[in-house]
Amino acid sequence: MQFLSNTHIDFISKRKIAFVISALLIVAGIVSLVIHGGPQYGIDFTGGTLFEFDFTPDSIETPPVEIQAIREILSSQGFSDAVIQEFGNPNIILLKIKTSENPKEEEEALMSILRTNFPNYAANKTEVDFLRRSEHVGSKVGEELRGKAIIAILIAMLGIIIYIWWRFELTFGFAAVLALFHDVLITIGMLSIFNIEITISVIAALLAIVGYSLNDTIVLFVRVREDLKIYRKENYESIINHSINEVLSRTIVTSFTTLIVVMILFFFGGEGIRAFATTLLMGILVGTYSSIFIASPVLVAYRSWKTKHSETKRRRV
Repeated sequence: MQFLSNTHIDFISKRKIAFVISALLIVAGIVSLVIHGGPQYGIDFTGGTLFEFDFTPDSIETPPVEIQAIREILSSQGFSDAVIQEFGNPNIILLKIKTSENPKEEEEALMSILRTNFPNYAANKTEVDFLRRSEHVGSKVGEELRGKAIIAILIAMLGIIIYIWWRFELTFGFAAVLALFHDVLITIGMLSIFNIEITISVIAALLAIVGYSLNDTIVLFVRVREDLKIYRKENYESIINHSINEVLSRTIVTSFTTLIVVMILFFFGGEGIRAFATTLLMGILVGTYSSIFIASPVLVAYRSWKTKHSETKRRRV
């Protein structure tokens, strides 16, 4: 990466364009959230029961099962609220029931309905082979998990402010947390746009994004603090630009190598961790972008505002 070792890119001059891009992404995410009635929580947070059925045909001449056919049969049998989707391939079907009061009875009823109406897919399978997985989460447990997940993210943000305040100064702390809120908001918005449910694994990915983005921002802030002592005669904007260019090589290399691993998870990790990998993929891209185009420009904007405020105050005196 020698071609990035001596760059002189004026990042700060592009901050208004970056702010507009970020605003558009955030607004797009908010619009999607409004259209969907808020975040799309998985049963981890809403409560309910998830069933995973194997509808692999008993004969190679039998076509793959149609989700619409399953939906119509279940709707006629009292399961109109069931959410049905493919899971990895057309033969594996996920069935989610959000208002599940007696999961064992519902499991038996579903098995009976599906075996009766889809004999070409279930007749030759044992119950274990046909019903691959069954998970139940109570509504109260789901609400508690959702509340604790939000608290975990807020505590992480507060801890970050305190840490950076102690390590640098309060302005740096707010700039870092603003960049983190930016990352989380855009990532959640993208999850809504791509119809990805928020589950425990997605929350874990969001917390990982917070840590990744923070690490990237702190590396930059350390260089800014050092350059403020070395280049005292230069203006603040020039020093920030110099610092960004100095850590640019490290930022690109770190992000690129991390993305390679996450993309391997995305393509080869299986459907079970697809949402986790997708969240990480989006978060790493946004986090790298925010440390350069959000956290640093916020420092410049604050310094500019503080200078103008001080001048106005002196004039009044």
